Amino acid sequence: MALFSRRPAATPAETPEGASVDATSVDDAVVADATSDVDAAASQPSEVADDEPDFDAVVGISMSSFQGLGAPAPAANGSAEPSGNDGVDTPPRPGLQDNGPLVTALAKLPERPEPAELLQVARQLLQGHLFLRVKGNAKRMLAEGENIPLAITTIGEKQYVLVYSGVAALRASLAADGATDTSAMAQPAQAVLRFLLSGTYAGLIVDPASAPARAMLSRELIAQMMEQADPEFSIKKLLAARRTESTPDDVVAAIPSSRLWIAVNKPDGSDQVGVAEARTVDGDRLIEVFTHPIEIAALGRGDRPAPVTGAQLGAALRADPGLAGILIDPAGPWIRLDREDLAPLMVEAPGDGD
Repeated sequence: MALFSRRPAATPAETPEGASVDATSVDDAVVADATSDVDAAASQPSEVADDEPDFDAVVGISMSSFQGLGAPAPAANGSAEPSGNDGVDTPPRPGLQDNGPLVTALAKLPERPEPAELLQVARQLLQGHLFLRVKGNAKRMLAEGENIPLAITTIGEKQYVLVYSGVAALRASLAADGATDTSAMAQPAQAVLRFLLSGTYAGLIVDPASAPARAMLSRELIAQMMEQADPEFSIKKLLAARRTESTPDDVVAAIPSSRLWIAVNKPDGSDQVGVAEARTVDGDRLIEVFTHPIEIAALGRGDRPAPVTGAQLGAALRADPGLAGILIDPAGPWIRLDREDLAPLMVEAPGDGD
């Protein structure tokens, strides 16, 4: 069931009657600082490397010591299911788990976050789900085909969509504004971001009443993130979901059709473009692979993103038996894939060796 298909893309943003949230729930000074910080950081993921990395001789740059970097695999997100209509009905149940990676990123924010800290939040918006507050009974309105009045706030002359990472943030918001007859529903994060860009919203505010664990992200940053994202979010969805025995195979199967990146740079004193590797405590070498350029920018190492295909990764592994595999999104949620997992990519296609 789609939440956002009922609002035409050309419709100007309007505050639904009775559904606005008081702007005083977001401190204006913090909002202003966060907006400038995010805008300053927005250009970082767009610097894509023009140089072609040499996959015949992978050079390690920006070496990371890999001991389980980043957030652990979160619990399953389940299906998007609206809650009840008497307050916000948020008991634990399948389909209403918190967005674990986003909650973790927000919890690390100081009162006045730096751009790099906001990028950690921004990158987690590209996976999993977000909660939305709805005035009235969302389940009934969806069943009857009514428009869904989402909670937004106005700051100055700009409107922002309000989203939530989980149950605690929803309860904090209710306590702050005293709203009643409110329901909550979970939607895929990418659907929420596409909806925001289809209107005239200036951005979104995550967990507005949960200071300092809240963030404001500009429309410009969100537009750039979506432009560079894989259209299907295939691997990000797999990384955000509960891991099963089939997860490695599912990720490998998704690699050929996914938009992926590597981190490249030129080591000091060398004209050769190097590819970032991670090293395990046992000394295994892993090519770092990323689902989005913002994942590279969030590491703060000064590397540049370069597109990579499954065929190129397979060729690199064939050419260098010392490579133990790849590490996808080392800042987390991450997954390590060994040579055995990647065997389907390492099969040399006819003409590859010509």
